[in-house]
Amino acid sequence: MEMQLHQLRYFVAVAEVRHFTQAADLVGITQPSLSKQIHALETDLGAPLFERVRGNITLTAAGEVLLPLAKRILADVETATREVQELVGLRRGRVRLGATPSLATSLAPPVLRRFRDAHPTVDLRVEEGGSQDLVRDLLRGDLDLALIIEPSAGTDPGLRADPILRESLVVASVDPLPGARDGELRITDLRDQPLVMFREGYDLRDATLQACRAAGFEPTLSVDGGEMDAVLSFVEAGLGVALVPGIVVARRAGIRVTRLVPPGVRRTIAVARRRDVVPTHAGRELRRILLEYVHDATTTDQLPAGVEPL
Repeated sequence: MEMQLHQLRYFVAVAEVRHFTQAADLVGITQPSLSKQIHALETDLGAPLFERVRGNITLTAAGEVLLPLAKRILADVETATREVQELVGLRRGRVRLGATPSLATSLAPPVLRRFRDAHPTVDLRVEEGGSQDLVRDLLRGDLDLALIIEPSAGTDPGLRADPILRESLVVASVDPLPGARDGELRITDLRDQPLVMFREGYDLRDATLQACRAAGFEPTLSVDGGEMDAVLSFVEAGLGVALVPGIVVARRAGIRVTRLVPPGVRRTIAVARRRDVVPTHAGRELRRILLEYVHDATTTDQLPAGVEPL
């Protein structure tokens, strides 16, 4: 039996108006074509669906049984079609974005604002963490997209990471730092400074250690293992200094910012996703809006301090 959806639509139309010509007009085909499809359906089912007596159309017993079932099938198909179209059209759906703490408070908010304005019913989920943690979550399928810092050794081969911005690190402290000239400091000037260090999993930890070791010394740690807010609070409390993105200290009045002598310590911001997974429509749209925002902020000179386009 090869019952088809259009045959069920034609059958329901005839059953509702009890007239073949009017039903044909409703479904947009000719009356002979409709009659042919109804006959084919009756042949497949092995039973007549309508009785035609003196110009009146009535349902047979088989037609009475089929009508509610046909209506239910057509309603289910319509519901399924509508829900898929809503997902494709971004009227519903979900997107999971990961971001490092500095990017979660600087780059992510205006991007998510644009996305929410364009697609208010899409479920937005944000996870904040170090780049290593975000890479792990991407590979496990827990995130659709992540704003990460590219490691010097390159990203995991299972990911596609597209560089979008370059960011400079600054020295955060409460007091003026010995060795600073014209608001700039050399990495070697941190040799005798106690450092507040980020926990394992933060790319800022690796960047700080690599910069100090490249300058020929092992840093002295005053506090080890903090998250971004904790590290900044420890600096404010006078426990030590820290290498942080300039964008996260711009709004903290209690912290002094000292630039590093060029080339300083810079890191590359990338938007990453899994290579082996086709992005959802919502994920592709969020990425598009992110790149659009970066372009607009670049052309209008509105990127945060210490951030430059690639």
